Amino acid sequence: MAGGSTKLIVVGWVLLLGALTLFFQYWGDRESRPGRTLVASGASEMVLQRSRDGHYYADGEINGQPVKFLLDTGASQIALSPRLANALGLSLGREVTLQTAAGRAPGYPTRLARVRLGVIEMRDLGAVVAQGMSEDAVLLGMNFLKHLDIQQRGDQLTLRVPATAQTP
Repeated sequence: MAGGSTKLIVVGWVLLLGALTLFFQYWGDRESRPGRTLVASGASEMVLQRSRDGHYYADGEINGQPVKFLLDTGASQIALSPRLANALGLSLGREVTLQTAAGRAPGYPTRLARVRLGVIEMRDLGAVVAQGMSEDAVLLGMNFLKHLDIQQRGDQLTLRVPATAQTP
């Protein structure tokens, strides 16, 4: 009988350790994934909540295809991965050298017919397809953001189309 009890105890510990491993793996994945929290949206504005990693993310579209944007005021243009560019069927220009936060990288200029961030839409914007670009998010650079009034209060970012502005 003692041998049977030992086996049950071992099986119990294995199950408990397996359950704890799954729990902490799920928790770690959840904590490492940036959030995309739209707090509010109106006819010409939207409010985003800062994610756990300190950045602002938002769902949007490029040429009608859903994407996740990372708002990046340090990027002069919209930047996307070669894989996404291929999926969108974008035409690429001649190779250029990009100066990124991670150093120099090859890139290719392109044009985007339509970029939508929530209720805000702009047309015919330049972009760059960057080698080594993460598949997780498209950098939404200043060629889009410069057309908006941007206000940060605490952990919320408000993006508003100016009343007098005509977006491209």
